[in-house]
Amino acid sequence: MDPQFDEFLHVPARLSIVAVLAPADWVDFGFLRDSIGTSDSALSKQVSALAGAGYVDVRKNQDKRARRTYVRLTPQGREAFVRHAAALERIVALARVSEERPPAQ
Repeated sequence: MDPQFDEFLHVPARLSIVAVLAPADWVDFGFLRDSIGTSDSALSKQVSALAGAGYVDVRKNQDKRARRTYVRLTPQGREAFVRHAAALERIVALARVSEERPPAQ
């Protein structure tokens, strides 16, 4: 296994969350939920896990009508995502090289 592969981050819901957060600063919880197509409770559970690992920050604001939650990657989370994405790219590259080789006889 590639040493940069992050098994905690590789959980599909967590990987989807950090992928949405990667190009952004603070992201609204509702936008994040809709982007990855999950429920509030499932997203909340995964965001809590990511926050516990130090990968995301969570901010709650009260506006005129409702409480709003925002999420962003921490520097540690961004670095972990970059390393994990690079590990996935190396794994895929190895698979492509294997496909291009003629079968052994």
